[in-house]
Amino acid sequence: MDLNLHDVQTSKDLIDSPLEGNVEELVIIGAGPAGMAAALYAARSDLSPLVITGTQLGGQVAISHLIENYPGFIDGIGGAELSDLLQKHAEKFGARFEFDQVDSVDLSGQPYKIKIYSREILAKSLILATGASPVFLGIPGEKKLAGRGVSYCATCDGFFFRGKDVIVVGGGDSALEEAIFLTRFASSVTIVHRRDELRACLLLQQRAKENAKISFRLNTIVTEVIGENAVEAVRLKDVISGGEQVVPTQGVFIFIGHRPNTELFTGQLDMDEQGYLVTDVSMKTKAPGVFAAGEVADPDYRQVITSAGMGAASAIQAVRYLESIQG
Repeated sequence: MDLNLHDVQTSKDLIDSPLEGNVEELVIIGAGPAGMAAALYAARSDLSPLVITGTQLGGQVAISHLIENYPGFIDGIGGAELSDLLQKHAEKFGARFEFDQVDSVDLSGQPYKIKIYSREILAKSLILATGASPVFLGIPGEKKLAGRGVSYCATCDGFFFRGKDVIVVGGGDSALEEAIFLTRFASSVTIVHRRDELRACLLLQQRAKENAKISFRLNTIVTEVIGENAVEAVRLKDVISGGEQVVPTQGVFIFIGHRPNTELFTGQLDMDEQGYLVTDVSMKTKAPGVFAAGEVADPDYRQVITSAGMGAASAIQAVRYLESIQG
């Protein structure tokens, strides 16, 4: 990866800048598992990193009712509780959290400029941990019952649906992969797809069709998730006839895509065809001293543990970068 694509001040110029006293060593944008793991590792290296949290401390994890696959928590842990622990752990070693949202990031020169609502921040190095957001259906009941039967991660939540009937929305590879995974727990899995043909690869289609627990509702959309404190049913609509039907179910898994939160970096950093930030194996982007971690750079795994690992790696690399420019 070419790290010399920016027309920036040299590292020595940065160190000798009269702004030196006002320049943060490391700013972390995002406070999900990646951002907070990065904050912990950077803080233990005595960098006193500044974390800009965004609108949701903990990111998507914070709205997860229970996480049972994070090592060390044998009985599971609530997403909000885990987020709180991660923050306190990082703060113990000197990380600072600022509850604000980033309006813009300027990577055209060093020090880098980050504008938040209240002020402008200058930074020698950055870790971008802005995450990714699931694409929502945007239907009544979806938001209300998120974490209460509505899920966007079968690996995270499938265990809770043992012996239950669930619906998977989507027709691509992710939808079928997750549907097949859910058959380990659920009594039945119904795949609902708006078109008359699935978009997933033929191998996944074959596996799904051969699975006795999986059935299909094609040319069908979900128009409402029904329930008070938990999912009780969905309203389905046939897109050809227009007919509607209320179908009882205990879970709705939505897999119609993820959208990385990379709008701030458009035109400044390399992205793949899906919009995920491109890094090398050391979490480096093409901008010197700028690293990316977690779901913003991870189209494949999207797990709490992998995001935390990427955050730790990015912080280690940021420490090495700062040492190199001060040497």
